[in-house]
Amino acid sequence: MTITVALANQKGGVGKTTTAVNLAAALGVLEKRVLLVDCDPQGNATRGLGVQASPPHLYQVLFGECAAAQAVRDTDFAGLSLLPADRELVGAEVEFVGMEGWEQQLGRALRDLKEKFDVVLLDCPPSLGHLTVNALTAADQILVPLQCEYYALEGISDLVATVRRVQARLNPRLGLGGILLTMYDERTNLSQDVALEARGHFGDKVFQTVVPRNVRLAEAPSHGLPILQYDIKSRGAEAYLAVAREFLQRI
Repeated sequence: MTITVALANQKGGVGKTTTAVNLAAALGVLEKRVLLVDCDPQGNATRGLGVQASPPHLYQVLFGECAAAQAVRDTDFAGLSLLPADRELVGAEVEFVGMEGWEQQLGRALRDLKEKFDVVLLDCPPSLGHLTVNALTAADQILVPLQCEYYALEGISDLVATVRRVQARLNPRLGLGGILLTMYDERTNLSQDVALEARGHFGDKVFQTVVPRNVRLAEAPSHGLPILQYDIKSRGAEAYLAVAREFLQRI
């Protein structure tokens, strides 16, 4: 049975795309069939896997110019496929305005693909706009990467409110799959305090695994590689393998 998970946080720079790319790669290593859908016009997840986006990509899929299966690309990483995006996807935010049933476009487009994959990961833009709402409407769960700083913690309330609205009006099956603490620095009181507060508020929804600050993890996207291929012995690689194992336990 396929599970669809949206990785979302309206705050940028929290490790959302890093998590999408590296969780997808780690799940592939664990012998799952994974589809990563890049729903962000910045296309960072696409480039993070070393793919140059060219039509057809997600924009054409959303507006019926091609089937999703035609836009899916194989990657060089075991078990991992990609539905890419590029800046043309910016136009979706405008074209969705006034379109009847726009919230369901992504879910409808992916429906025929689901039987081919165990996990579909949706990498959302750093906003609560039309593309993110589409992803939340298509998803079974939301995974929230949370940077270990107070501004990030304060901003999560807006995301939770959006999730509740989507649950009430569009997608009652949407659940909070988990909150993943990223950029954790065990040497600082700030990281420890934010982790403690997040666990106090969200309880067991917070992953036990944390993703540390790691230079090799930050370098990997510039090489178009997940951390497991860039430096499998790094702390970042160890963390995302642990995240993938915990993810599978949770679902």
